[in-house]
Amino acid sequence: MDRRSFIKKAGLAGAGAAAASALAAPAIAQSSPKVTWRCTSSFPKALDTIYGAAETMASFVKEASDGNFEIQVFAAGEIVPGLQAADAASAGTVELAHTASYYYWGKDPVYAFGTAIPFGLNYRQQNAWYYYGNGNTLMNEFYATQGLYGMICGNTGAQMGGWFRKEINTVADLQGLKMRIGGMGGKIIEKLGVVPQQIAGGDIYPALEKGTIDATEWVGPYDDEKLGFQKVAQYYYYPGWWEGGPVLHTLANLAKWNELPKNYQAILQTACRAANADMMANYDFKNPSAIKRLVQGGAQLRPFSQEILDACYKAALETYAEINAQNATFKKIYEDQQAFKKDAYLWAQLTEYNFDTFMMIQQRAGNL
Repeated sequence: MDRRSFIKKAGLAGAGAAAASALAAPAIAQSSPKVTWRCTSSFPKALDTIYGAAETMASFVKEASDGNFEIQVFAAGEIVPGLQAADAASAGTVELAHTASYYYWGKDPVYAFGTAIPFGLNYRQQNAWYYYGNGNTLMNEFYATQGLYGMICGNTGAQMGGWFRKEINTVADLQGLKMRIGGMGGKIIEKLGVVPQQIAGGDIYPALEKGTIDATEWVGPYDDEKLGFQKVAQYYYYPGWWEGGPVLHTLANLAKWNELPKNYQAILQTACRAANADMMANYDFKNPSAIKRLVQGGAQLRPFSQEILDACYKAALETYAEINAQNATFKKIYEDQQAFKKDAYLWAQLTEYNFDTFMMIQQRAGNL
């Protein structure tokens, strides 16, 4: 090829590349615009696991979008109080809330399914029901009526039953007990004589210390140790039957969600999935050492008696029957989740349960 011919062809190729670049640049800019959203959390920064899940989600979003989609996370109280996070997202005060849906069950009992209903699903079952069952579809049909779009973004696993100033051995011991307990668990345990209190995380310790309440549930060893409950209540009960696998949600303002570019929607959904898995792994790593420290520090571990668990389960079934009779949406979701739960526990009691039981026996025998 002679020099003139080469230059001519190279020039055409260069012009073609420049044209392609000029055409592609606006398309890329349009699909990856600069977007900054605010996310208000229901939790204080001190709770690095729960509050941290929102920061983990935001970090993944920023990284995956090359910094074009940024989510600023604010702790409870920095924009609105923790228990108003979902309301702020619904009203458009912020674009996102990271919260426990059951905090708002007083507005509508259906909100409870967004976190956990007593004697409901465990962590793995929640993921299965949400991701592959009807959970996401059913809950987002409901959230849409509230001006929200929900994505699960965290789970603590089965929680502890809480801290008590005195031993609780029988149902009679629950009479008149003032207990901080969130969600529908309070309504159910109220049937057994407990006086439920809904108090935000940062306000629980002073209420317990001053005797405003007699007991509190929060999460589990790692978070409870951070809040210092062991200093003002001695008896640490288990299991938290009202929270077998409590889900946290990232709730987006529905109108803002619908305006978000599809690729950003996909990035945010994927980031929430990643944060969901990350949070559970975080707890599974930190809780074992935390429970040992609490016991060494004087905490007295106690299981709820079979009498108490049976009475609570009966009260739960009565409560669900009452709500089902009045709330068609609750009934629809409850029946769907119950059908899934029956099959899920049929499977869970085979290999998983027996493997774990065998390994626990080895541990107690000193072979682990």
